[in-house]
Amino acid sequence: MTFPVISNNNPLILASASPRRKDLLNQVNIPFIVFPSDIDENGGKGEPYEICTHLAKQKAAHAYKYRSENQWVLGADTIVVKNRVIMGKPTDNDEANRMLRYISGGDHEVTTGFSIIDPSGKTAHTGHVSTIVRVKKLSQDEIDSYIKSKEPFGKAGGYAIQGIGAFMIKSIEGSYSNVVGLPLFAIIESLKKLRALNHFPI
Repeated sequence: MTFPVISNNNPLILASASPRRKDLLNQVNIPFIVFPSDIDENGGKGEPYEICTHLAKQKAAHAYKYRSENQWVLGADTIVVKNRVIMGKPTDNDEANRMLRYISGGDHEVTTGFSIIDPSGKTAHTGHVSTIVRVKKLSQDEIDSYIKSKEPFGKAGGYAIQGIGAFMIKSIEGSYSNVVGLPLFAIIESLKKLRALNHFPI
């Protein structure tokens, strides 16, 4: 079955209020509108990729209810893991301090699950991308100063690679945009294969 493609007149629905995800879609000039999902993101079980993929599917399904007849929907969820410990978003200074001390001087994995629903309501594609991130050994002064910037709050893992937090990142293996919040290469390739995009760049 052939559906209308994503365009300015038929924008993608992004099932996320994340400013980072919005910035990434704007960066590659994909027309979209936002319908934030309202689902419980806690208590998932399984491997990290299973958890974030399941949440991405739930987010997309929730946002699909608000689409117009011809719109495609994208849901995504990002998880930061070290030694099988899932790190969420710190809510206060103490939690941010503990999180940053934990990732200091080692590797962790950032995995984003994503789900694409076609205009008929079918889950057309679900996938995930993982990136290894290496963090320098952080001094307590660096941690304290970074927390004072307020950037760690609202960020999974307690840092923003695209912001001030770049100072602590020694290297990555894999997709940079994935660490920010959307694996653009994988998502664009999926949209092209599904013929949600006729061509790219648009």
